[in-house]
Amino acid sequence: MRSTPWPDGLRFAFGTLTVLPVRVTRWDRAAARGGMLCAPLAGLVTGAAAAAAGLSLLFLGSGALLAAVATAAVPAALTRGLHLDGLADTADGLGSGKPAEDALRIMKQSDIGPFGVLTLVLVLLAQVAALARAYDGSWARGALAAVVSATTARLALTLAARAGVPAARPEGLGAAVAGVVPPGGALAAAVAVTASAAAGGALLGPYGALRAAAAVVLALAAAELLLRHCTRRFGGVTGDVFGGLAETAATTALVVSSLG
Repeated sequence: MRSTPWPDGLRFAFGTLTVLPVRVTRWDRAAARGGMLCAPLAGLVTGAAAAAAGLSLLFLGSGALLAAVATAAVPAALTRGLHLDGLADTADGLGSGKPAEDALRIMKQSDIGPFGVLTLVLVLLAQVAALARAYDGSWARGALAAVVSATTARLALTLAARAGVPAARPEGLGAAVAGVVPPGGALAAAVAVTASAAAGGALLGPYGALRAAAAVVLALAAAELLLRHCTRRFGGVTGDVFGGLAETAATTALVVSSLG
């Protein structure tokens, strides 16, 4: 197995998962492996930018709701809405009830169907409502929720790219990253993110540590359920499925972060 210098992995992660001006110099499987292992770092940067936008408005007196809208908007902007688009396409494919080949064809269409629209509306409402509740608790709790959710969303991609998860199509980003991450690497990334979230939550007290860790674990569990369902329905993962997993994990993490 060819090793990948970490700069190549970082470029792959930031170049494919964000709109930041990072040039991807390698597209081979080794670079994809490094990129998927570095995906949580791209999420950390995205979450920090989202928290900065929300806190800026909050400190200017905008109130929790507008700060929550800004916080939810930044990850969408930093991905050009790619993950939201993938969520909508995945919802349309699953909602169609058609065989795998027909469902995959529906997902490739440029328009969004009723299942996709409904899913987008509900998910964005849930994200904004959860963030507003977290900001109502304190500015630090809202900022932590933003960072944890964005990082966990990309961690879900790391786990979905683990060995043993097939690609549904022979082409596309899903095929490029499917099965590239060793299970041990995926587990190590999950442990590191969960521990880091708990450490950040500990600054808000013992319950904050528990809540942050639970947000990561439950978000990954929700993403895993969706991953298994999509693998059964479509025969594997696609780029759209990866987007759906990221938004599912982000939303679940935000909802858990708003509780208590």
